[in-house]
Amino acid sequence: MALRKILLEGDSTLRKKSREVTKFDTRTQELIEDMFETMRQEDGLGLAAPQVGILKRVFVMEAMEDNEATAFINPIIIDENGEQTGAEGCLSLPGLFGIVSRPEEIRVRAQDPSGEEFEKTYTGLEARCVCHEIDHLNGILYRDKAEDGLHKLESEEEPSENGNGDASEEGKVEMKVADSDA
Repeated sequence: MALRKILLEGDSTLRKKSREVTKFDTRTQELIEDMFETMRQEDGLGLAAPQVGILKRVFVMEAMEDNEATAFINPIIIDENGEQTGAEGCLSLPGLFGIVSRPEEIRVRAQDPSGEEFEKTYTGLEARCVCHEIDHLNGILYRDKAEDGLHKLESEEEPSENGNGDASEEGKVEMKVADSDA
């Protein structure tokens, strides 16, 4: 396994539509393993192949509720219900977030690394993640769907007790939100 470089917004690969996977071979399996390793290293919930420069219809996700790691190949949403609106971020747009509306519940059909088809229903954050990653496969970034543009996440460190303004290891890190035209 190897860490892959995550492409950042501005790289034209992120705006291209991915190709269907037709070969379920060791190269596909290596890609999936590398994507899981990269996603975990970056503390992501999901990662799509275009984000690591590969235009294949593949994404990986670490489900929150059952801690299940799943690879999705050639995924399609076959049903959706309700609506949720909330903050999203992306490993390809670091330090930013946007408010995006997505379905509250989705049913996705995909293939696993051996080519076997499966269907699964997701709700809440996991439904949001699946939709976000499928958008990547279609060259769509969450910036395109953010209701009020993107905003910066700013980190502010509290000074340590030694008074020199440096944060100690015990110091808290607070996340502040600042509006921006990022």
